Amino acid sequence: MKLIMAVIQDKDSNRLSEALVGQDFQATKLASTGGFLKAGNTTFMIGVQDKDVDMVLSIIKENCQAREQLVAPISPMGGNADSYVPYPVEVQVGGATVFILPVEQFEKF
Repeated sequence: MKLIMAVIQDKDSNRLSEALVGQDFQATKLASTGGFLKAGNTTFMIGVQDKDVDMVLSIIKENCQAREQLVAPISPMGGNADSYVPYPVEVQVGGATVFILPVEQFEKF
């Protein structure tokens, strides 16, 4: 058995959740925050049998695509303004960061 932990952008959360439920996979959703853009993320915890790992990874990949987005930089308050860029910057957002962990035992009460 495996535990798949997938950190995705909030915008992809509902689509992924519906796709997982549509394929009879259960998941626990946790709110999380990204470090670079301070944007909202959702972390999915999905317990699956070893044989289902590739199917779940495929569902995640289909529903959490990376995309380009213009982001207005945050002004440095009291910090070093030498590296501050005063105009929007295009960055890649979305996609998924996935961790696959072995599970020795799983209980559901």
